[in-house]
Amino acid sequence: MSHSASQSSETAPGSTVTRPDLTPGSALTEAPILAYYTRGDLVESVHRASLIALDSTGAVAFQHGGIDSPVYPRSSLKPLQAVAMVRNGLRLAPDLLALVCASHSGEPFHLDGVQRILAGAGLGVEALQNTPSYPLSESELRTWIIEGRPKSSLGQNCSGKHSGMLATCAAKGWDIASYLDPDHPLQQAILETVADLSGETPGPVATDGCGAPVMAISLTGLARAFAAIASADPGTPEGEVAAAIRAYPQFLGGTGRDVTVLIDGTPGLIAKDGAEGVYAAGLDDGRAVALKMAEGGGGVGGGPQRARPVLMAAALRRLGVASSAYEQVETVPVLGHGEPVGAVFAVGV
Repeated sequence: MSHSASQSSETAPGSTVTRPDLTPGSALTEAPILAYYTRGDLVESVHRASLIALDSTGAVAFQHGGIDSPVYPRSSLKPLQAVAMVRNGLRLAPDLLALVCASHSGEPFHLDGVQRILAGAGLGVEALQNTPSYPLSESELRTWIIEGRPKSSLGQNCSGKHSGMLATCAAKGWDIASYLDPDHPLQQAILETVADLSGETPGPVATDGCGAPVMAISLTGLARAFAAIASADPGTPEGEVAAAIRAYPQFLGGTGRDVTVLIDGTPGLIAKDGAEGVYAAGLDDGRAVALKMAEGGGGVGGGPQRARPVLMAAALRRLGVASSAYEQVETVPVLGHGEPVGAVFAVGV
């Protein structure tokens, strides 16, 4: 007898793991094929995604799949979290504010920036509570391993966000030790800001990979939030965050990262990638895109993540956005024996 996902709360034969009584949302179940992975003369794999694009009036320009079911934005939420921090007293130089929005590569200037944020708040790296990890950058990872350096909270890609959270708590006089508690005043302020910018009540709150609370919103809400931040007036918290991202995209990502390349080559754009195949972008005229790969994916560039920048580039092209970055991000080569034998490219966006 077969069971649907919503009926699978029993324990599988021979297993001690109880399956949760969950049903995937429409962002996953209704996601169409939007990218091909080719090798030679065959389509070797396909990637499904849900995607929404907004025009400058906030109306839906085009959409694919389920755009109204809740998804976890993962690190694409960071610009929204940064707005909440600025609204609550965080004052940083633009490069450091961009770092608060980052999933950084762990390059020396990233780690120096995190320590500058902490020092400005009278804190040290020991205050960080994000999950210890190695840097995302392959070259930095090799260096750390050769030098025998252990995983650390400083090197983990979310340390900029966590240092910003700590600095905000210091500015407001809030408790430092419990800053990751969902009921902490900082996390409640973030929840309120996410609701404000997305125009919807956030869904379930869970724990992100770095240890911080992450709340679910729809792709429509995520696109709406990026439009609001990207088109905000200078001098507002939203405008301050957008200006920092545009001025310092290398702090938001890192050397050679697709998100950094895209922002750097696209006037007026802000963008942020996230784990499990999430990507969001907004322009200064209010246009915006948000997408979610149905298959999720691991870290940056892995599995379905390889199609994520390709789909973003295709969506921005269809919106009429000019960019010098498209040549670098709108296709991903597929290699055979070290040579290109195919590509990942968008279809039907």
